[in-house]
Amino acid sequence: MRTLYVVTHPQATHHVDGIVGGWHDSDLTPAGVEAAGRISEALRTAIPDDATVELYSSDLKRTSQTADAIGKRFDLEPVLDARLRESSWGEAEGHPQARWDELLTPPPVNGDRMAHLVIPGAESRAELAQRIYAAVDDIVSRPCEHQIIVTHGHAFSFAVAAWIKMPLEALGYALFKAPSGSITVLHEDDLYRGRLVLRLGDARHL
Repeated sequence: MRTLYVVTHPQATHHVDGIVGGWHDSDLTPAGVEAAGRISEALRTAIPDDATVELYSSDLKRTSQTADAIGKRFDLEPVLDARLRESSWGEAEGHPQARWDELLTPPPVNGDRMAHLVIPGAESRAELAQRIYAAVDDIVSRPCEHQIIVTHGHAFSFAVAAWIKMPLEALGYALFKAPSGSITVLHEDDLYRGRLVLRLGDARHL
């Protein structure tokens, strides 16, 4: 059996400052640090004490700070992986939301939504999907029963899609939503090798 816990980082400074995130390297706020502690306690409660656990995180500060809090609770050093970063929002990231609104070109209703750039210089959905899928595939190829991934709100959707092996072309439309600081529980059973979504965006610990 394998259980994968996907954590979306809690409140960061770009949230409260009204700044577009992406690869803009914001820190957790004091509220975010407190929430990271609650996330770590919820995971510690969920995972058996004698289980082998691995911890992976985006290398941006808000996720690595979250992962550090979890790692302390499990006596683990997080493995930082840039492939788990949020989508790059190009010319908008690090700027006020008004800049996003100026630059935004929504994807077409029909056509190639995967290659479309919503902001100049941003990643396409195809580019984001390819790196997240590769990261998740590498993680779940390892023989560990309990694995934790710390990532971002938009990238989260692609991590869940990678878990259930959703075809890339479907990601032109499909999205999974989860609040900041949430825990999603994914599970694979030994008999049928079914990839289950047991809990999606659970934030009761907050």
